[in-house]
Amino acid sequence: QVRLVESGGGLVQPGGSLRLSCAASGFALDAHAIGWFRQAPGKEREGVSCISRSTGNTYYADSVKGRFTIFRDVFASTFSLEMESLKSDDTAVYYCATDLYGDTCTPGDYDYWGQGTQVTVSS
Repeated sequence: QVRLVESGGGLVQPGGSLRLSCAASGFALDAHAIGWFRQAPGKEREGVSCISRSTGNTYYADSVKGRFTIFRDVFASTFSLEMESLKSDDTAVYYCATDLYGDTCTPGDYDYWGQGTQVTVSS
């Protein structure tokens, strides 16, 4: 059974850093696309960063390039999102997810989701 559990959200000041982690079970991290998504109030869910299942390459949304880093630990079955230089626009609920059959960073393609963790960037 596929299960994803996020941790690490919270309140941080602008310019600060946070690390989100996702504990995964029921599937192999290096055999499926995995990613982080976010949804701000009144906005659609968007892909923040993903790792391709076929190449291991990473994708980043333009809004987070140079500030966020995604990485995975296949043996520990976890993947994380290191977020730096946070801005108020980064405030959202963040979700980890996996696409068991495809290889995109499009939210609608992802099959299994965590419960979400709130990230609030505010002074």
